Amino acid sequence: MTLSASLVKSTVVAALGGLLFGFDTAVIAGTTASLTLQFHLSPRALGLTVAIALIGTIFGAMTASLPGDRYGRRDSLRGVAVLYVISALGCALSWNWSSLVAFRFIGGLGVGASSVLGPMYIAELAPARLRGRLVGFFQFNVVAGILLAYFSNYMIGIQHFGAAEWRWKLGVSALPALFFFLMLFAIPRSPRWLVQRDRTGEARSVLTLLGEDDVEGELRAMVRDRDEELSHSGARLFSADHWLPIFLAVSIGFFNQLSGINAILYYLNDIFAQAGFSKVSGDLQSVAVGATNLVFTMLAMS
Repeated sequence: MTLSASLVKSTVVAALGGLLFGFDTAVIAGTTASLTLQFHLSPRALGLTVAIALIGTIFGAMTASLPGDRYGRRDSLRGVAVLYVISALGCALSWNWSSLVAFRFIGGLGVGASSVLGPMYIAELAPARLRGRLVGFFQFNVVAGILLAYFSNYMIGIQHFGAAEWRWKLGVSALPALFFFLMLFAIPRSPRWLVQRDRTGEARSVLTLLGEDDVEGELRAMVRDRDEELSHSGARLFSADHWLPIFLAVSIGFFNQLSGINAILYYLNDIFAQAGFSKVSGDLQSVAVGATNLVFTMLAMS
């Protein structure tokens, strides 16, 4: 398979979920001081306000495979986009602290679900020789979304919205979320999911659209994989044969978080404020940190 325009478009659209992932989790950094004043938050309450999205992420990631398997990766991503829109608008219009926390949790559900469904969709479309690079584009978009959140916070911060500034910062992501939702109608379903549902005719059409050189051969391979999966449906994931790769995969994610990067990303403005920077200057310094994060992520991915 060549890198066709349809494959590129489908990858870019699915990876927009990663952009919203990064934006929604990092944008809170520019609002912590305002939220503390607005709702008279204790440090513990502020911590919950920041962390509740990550708690939602856990539940979103754990349950995303259920609609993903039943309704397909693409259609499930539409539901994720709706969660992003609801969260952004809900946070912007929050009438009290509890409602803000609830809408942040909804956003976290979208973040967790997109972190599963987006890479899964891309992997099922991509040819083997390009799969790593195309799936990696989702992670690139996550750090790009973090940078975009910091830049958005800076741009909104210099508009002098006053007490409503935090509402604009949290609500602006509804626009890219709505764009994500609309663009999902312009990409095909995953051919592997279609084969799993015995819709091989549709899968054939999608493979042709994506520019697959050997459509029938790829289709036979997908059918063979499906049949093999069904024949081993009783096999347990958490068995002795699988413990090492599962342990390594979980450990990599686990130690990424233990590095402490999240504490920096989500409290970046507070850190700069305590270092003596003004609010606007702190917002601008955050942009520099986000750009550094993006550059070194690109180096690591390469």
